[in-house]
Amino acid sequence: MSTEDNFYGKYGEPKKFDPSFRGPISNRSCTDIICCLIFFLAIIGYFIVGVVAWTHGDPRKVIYPTDSRGEFCGQVGSRNEHKPFLFYFNILKCANPLVLLEFQCPTPQICVSKCPDKFESFISSYALLRAKKPESWKYYIQFCNPGFNDSTKTPVEVFKDRDCPAFLTPSKPFTRRCFPDLAIAKGVVTVGNKTSFSDENGGSVNATRLLDAAKGANIVHEAREMAMKIFEDYTKSWYWILIGMSVALVVSLVFVILLRFIAAFMVWLSVLLVVAVLGYGIYHCFMEYRELKGVPGSEVTIHDLGFQTDLRVYLHLQQTWLAFLIILAILEVIIILMLIFLRKRILIAIALIKEASRAVGCIMSTLLYPIITFLLLLLCVAYWGVTAVFLSTSGEAVYKVFANETTCDYNMKTCDPNNFNVSNITKQCPEAQCLFAFYGGESYYHKYLILFQFYNVFLFFWLTNFVIALGQVTLAGAFASYYWAFNKPADVPAFPVFSSMGRALRYHTGSLAFGSLLLAIVQVIRVVLEYVDQKVKGAKNKAAQFILSCLKCCFWCLEKFLKFLNRNAYIMVAIYGKNFCTSAKNAFFLLMRNIVRVFGSG
Repeated sequence: MSTEDNFYGKYGEPKKFDPSFRGPISNRSCTDIICCLIFFLAIIGYFIVGVVAWTHGDPRKVIYPTDSRGEFCGQVGSRNEHKPFLFYFNILKCANPLVLLEFQCPTPQICVSKCPDKFESFISSYALLRAKKPESWKYYIQFCNPGFNDSTKTPVEVFKDRDCPAFLTPSKPFTRRCFPDLAIAKGVVTVGNKTSFSDENGGSVNATRLLDAAKGANIVHEAREMAMKIFEDYTKSWYWILIGMSVALVVSLVFVILLRFIAAFMVWLSVLLVVAVLGYGIYHCFMEYRELKGVPGSEVTIHDLGFQTDLRVYLHLQQTWLAFLIILAILEVIIILMLIFLRKRILIAIALIKEASRAVGCIMSTLLYPIITFLLLLLCVAYWGVTAVFLSTSGEAVYKVFANETTCDYNMKTCDPNNFNVSNITKQCPEAQCLFAFYGGESYYHKYLILFQFYNVFLFFWLTNFVIALGQVTLAGAFASYYWAFNKPADVPAFPVFSSMGRALRYHTGSLAFGSLLLAIVQVIRVVLEYVDQKVKGAKNKAAQFILSCLKCCFWCLEKFLKFLNRNAYIMVAIYGKNFCTSAKNAFFLLMRNIVRVFGSG
């Protein structure tokens, strides 16, 4: 048995020419039915999650600040009517990653009439302010919880009950929230005129930490401001965008038509221009290298120079231009060798481009189908974004009973601050207080809120990949009907794009969902790895960072491979109507039997 027979036996037998074959087969059956059912159940579940999120969420929390009681600051008719700004007791906790999921910082928050404008530390000035500066103490307690009574409490008890903030820093209102008044003084982040100060534990709070916390508290609002700017830009320049899109469409049509007549000229011109540009680059690098020869300082190596933020420094080194020269020379040699040994493949590519131009000219609706894909993707993104916002704003302020656990059975039980004073708890535990504990909730919905967020992200990837897969199958089926038409364009069926789309949705929804599911799983894993990588960077664990970098690289390669294989599998699905696994296997064997052409076209 010859080597060629062994090769084809390993990767399947190539299909024989069949003169009776007329393109995508019409006698089909549904494929991957189980995955199709799972896909529809997942969509129904996604719709239910959206409805539940819209029921519990309140997107006004993204725009308007709310205190720990869930009341909006500055709301007319409420007790906060004259308190339009939100004040955080400990803004350092806003750097917590959970802020992105809850749109709230896990620290007590109150509405205030104005933001603090000076430094004060509660522990260091508690007795001093009360005894010698009552006006300063009156200023301080306006940033404590409403109704705070300091007459019988020690500083330890005040902090235990979380009645007052540990410290005040000069702040300015931004999007109705009090953020530290940060500035840059001689390259150092400062608050007012200080770079650090003491916290409630006597430790040092660096101004840079406040900067990170302020960014964490304001990240959602920065995104909102960016979205508003983008929207305003679109409203001001929408007609220019339409004009640009129209011009691009006309130019694309002209380009497609010209390819039918001058494809060979354009391909060879592009190749020769690349060779010429690389040749000029080699000449320029050689001239720069020769001019720097003998210049003081140019003999310094890149290793000796180290990393420099100003990249122009490297252009004054001989070693830099020598490296450019070697790289460009290698690329030039590779391209010339490819032109020599793959010149026949270039001729085949030119013929394919000409035929593709004729196909597009025959099926003009293929130029409009990307609009359908764009609209479907826009719908997926909009649903995901709205659901994410409503899920993130579903958290509620949870209050707990704080009392002596040895004498009170209600300690750390959930309570309602509005009815706490008249409840049975105060009768049994007179010293008990109902205080803010955290944002979230204790219902089953709130307990599994993080899973709903994960489900939202996963279905987003699945649906977007499905829409892209539908487009690939639709266009593959349409062009296949043109390719196998004996007399063109007479034998090309009417409305080939919509016929192909109908076949894909009727028979192969499960196959598209299967391929999209595999890709979505890999993409979600990559998102999780990115999140873990951010956490590990803070820990400065070199070993973990190395392992994560390797994993990220592997899954990136896997995603690219799956996209390439899926695209070819969808072509097989569109033509022969087989299930996804069979189509993927046939596509893989076809690629392996033509591996040189694959790399040549790549």
